[in-house]
Amino acid sequence: MERVTIFGRPSCGFCVRAKQLCEIKELPFRFINMLEEGISKADLAQTIGKPVQTVPQIFVGDQHVGGYTEFSAFLRQQTETSVS
Repeated sequence: MERVTIFGRPSCGFCVRAKQLCEIKELPFRFINMLEEGISKADLAQTIGKPVQTVPQIFVGDQHVGGYTEFSAFLRQQTETSVS
């Protein structure tokens, strides 16, 4: 799988869970602390092409997957597809 990029905040529970999920699945990932990097939700919205209300915002390679819930579902789907 391509590298996962997680845009989030260290104090965000779903951001922490997304990082843990990558570690458990042994996926290569990069966590970008939006506060340290000075990245706003508006900045991400320009990249994604739609409004961003929550963090984390997660990419697999160049593909925007969404937040934690969408990322978790994406990984389940990948696992089911590779098993079939």
